[in-house]
Amino acid sequence: METAASVSCVEGIGATAGVVWRTLSDNGPMTVARLVKAVDEPRDRVMQAIGWLAREGKLDISESHRGHLISLRENGR
Repeated sequence: METAASVSCVEGIGATAGVVWRTLSDNGPMTVARLVKAVDEPRDRVMQAIGWLAREGKLDISESHRGHLISLRENGR
């Protein structure tokens, strides 16, 4: 049984996923650290949003010398 708190948490992650997508669309690929700063949400919430978008096939995640690089997939738009 879902509670109101769990539903609002999922809604918050979904809203953050939208902000993450728009941020990447406007600015191009970013490291996780830079994305967290740009989105201005707690790191855990941004990571959950990244997972959400990755599961939907909208992101590419690759290793870079500075950490993980997050970018939008061309076919994920």
